[in-house]
Amino acid sequence: MPDMLANLLILPDLQPHLNALSEQGVVIRRANVFEISQVRSFIQNNFATSWADEVLVGFSNKPVTVYIAIRDGEVIGFGAYECTRRAYFGPTGVTERERGKGIGKALLLACMHGLRDLGYVYGIIGGAGPIEFYSGALGAIVIPGSEPGIYADRLKRRTEPDD
Repeated sequence: MPDMLANLLILPDLQPHLNALSEQGVVIRRANVFEISQVRSFIQNNFATSWADEVLVGFSNKPVTVYIAIRDGEVIGFGAYECTRRAYFGPTGVTERERGKGIGKALLLACMHGLRDLGYVYGIIGGAGPIEFYSGALGAIVIPGSEPGIYADRLKRRTEPDD
C-alpha cells in the first residue's frame, strides 16, 4: 500500500463532524494517559498487536497524539499521529458495526488538525489502505514511489519459545 500526502493548510472544519456525531451519541476526543490499557486492548482485540504497539508512542507525546471515539463509555474507534514517524497519520480504525457513520472521517480530521497544530504543512498517511477514502476526505494524493514504504522491513515475530 502506498503512502499518501495531505495538505494540512486546506483541511475541512472538524467541528461540524463532531457535532453530528455527538447527536448520534458518539464522542471524539483526545485520549488520556490513564486510558492506555483500555485503548491498547481495544486495538489489539479489534485490529493488530503491531498497531497497539505503534499507538503506545502517541501516549508518551505531549500532547497525547491519540484520539478515540466513544459510545456509551466504550471505545469504538481510534486514530493516532506522530507515532510511526514524524508527520505520519496512523494507525486508525473503527469497529465494523460502527463503520459508515462518519466516525473514521472525524478521527482522521482530528488527527490531521493535530498535525497542523504541531506546525506541519503536510501530513503523510502511511501505508494508506482505503485510498479513495483519504482522497475524498482530504484531497490526499498518492506519493509516487512510496510503496512498500517504511513497513517493508518489518521484523518477523517468533512463535517458538527460546531454547
